[in-house]
Amino acid sequence: MSDDLTADLCVIGAGSAGLSVAAGASQMGARIILIEQGEMGGDCLNFGCVPSKALLAAAEAAQTMRDAGRFGIAATEPVIDTRAVRDHVQGVIAAIAPNDSVERFEGLGVQVIQAPARFVGRDSVEADGVRIRAKRTVIATGSSPLVPPIPGLDSVPFFTNETIFDNADPISHLLVIGGGPIGMELAQAHRRLGARVTVIEMARLFGKDDPELAAVVVKRLEGEGIALHEGTKVVGVEATEGGGVAVVGESADGAVRFEGSHLLLAIGRRANVDGLDLEAAGIESSPRGITVDASLRTSNRRIFAIGDVVGPYPFTHMASYQAGIVIRRALFRLPAKVDYRAVPWVTYTDPELAHVGLTEAEARDQDASVRVLTSSFAENDRAQAERRTEGMLKVVTGRGGRVLGASIVGARAGELLTPWCLMVENKLKIGTMASVIAPYPTLSEIGKRAAGSYFTASLFGAKTKRLVRFLQWFG
Repeated sequence: MSDDLTADLCVIGAGSAGLSVAAGASQMGARIILIEQGEMGGDCLNFGCVPSKALLAAAEAAQTMRDAGRFGIAATEPVIDTRAVRDHVQGVIAAIAPNDSVERFEGLGVQVIQAPARFVGRDSVEADGVRIRAKRTVIATGSSPLVPPIPGLDSVPFFTNETIFDNADPISHLLVIGGGPIGMELAQAHRRLGARVTVIEMARLFGKDDPELAAVVVKRLEGEGIALHEGTKVVGVEATEGGGVAVVGESADGAVRFEGSHLLLAIGRRANVDGLDLEAAGIESSPRGITVDASLRTSNRRIFAIGDVVGPYPFTHMASYQAGIVIRRALFRLPAKVDYRAVPWVTYTDPELAHVGLTEAEARDQDASVRVLTSSFAENDRAQAERRTEGMLKVVTGRGGRVLGASIVGARAGELLTPWCLMVENKLKIGTMASVIAPYPTLSEIGKRAAGSYFTASLFGAKTKRLVRFLQWFG
């Protein structure tokens, strides 16, 4: 064991959460040691947000060629070069990687140790034969794909999001277990890139989203030829005689069997805590991850945990948000706490599915006075011009017109969500959005149209008409 190292902050994990803490704190003058046993950038850069969106972009380009006929342009079936698509995805990762590199963070004054880390006491971490003593420690080790104990799974090859983006071979028929965001995005991407795709989901597809809006995406996916099976429990996996894979399941109609060439597991995530020796530091955890309070402190008050390793929202933007809370707490001793009232998320299928705040069902459980406002993409001139009229906005309002939540399904729904995040976060009333001057023609007018509908009954009602007629007597 060499001499101990000391720091103001020791950050374990160089994914989105850990890098946000390390970059911010180091630029504020803190001494930072950053420990990472895998690739810099973590899941988001290497296996998640970045490669999946790059793959979806390639898939959209292919689909645009098929759909060109709606504009009077001859449609054509694209020729897919799977190796070139893989190279495109890896090229995007490579272009962004310098932002998360060891060299960049060392340039910011961060000491980077590339090795596994484990706790050896309540105030000590060991990595690469060195003991680190820091005033505060931040655990940001992220999560990994959940691989459940499905009978037969150990006898067949399968993809997860950590392996599928390296694939350069054609896939003839992809079986996807899991109908959440990862499974559905990759299902549509591979379908558009030429594969047959079957999705098997134990519960409901897009289970966390508004069912009415999710149905719009489901209809589109089925229209593109994806076979979707909800309410189907997977009870086994086995190899087929032709070298493929079969998934055996149970549904309300009885036993089912699906055969394909490749298998993708997209069932969920598990927190990365193995090997950390949390007990040595007195840190409590559960199967969901490390237990933290509203200030993101663990049961050891000098140690924080953020990002996927704590949840409850495994999103890159939430990791960055939580990093800000920790910096305020750890460096400035300010009483910062998380507020999950306005957490947004987007599923980047086509059409996209975006949400912030309360769903309609959640809001009605809390308040009987809820009003729901809607606006259809079909009523929007820009959507008509682009022949992208499928979709709608749903806004949930409470007492006095305060915006409680919003859900959008449609083209670029994720880009349209930010104003509604602002409304929910700041407890603004719907009149704020109704009074906005929206540029024409833009998809953002959908929001103004929905907001305006809140006042339609009173603005164009009998009382208003009587008032107008009365005022006209005065010339």
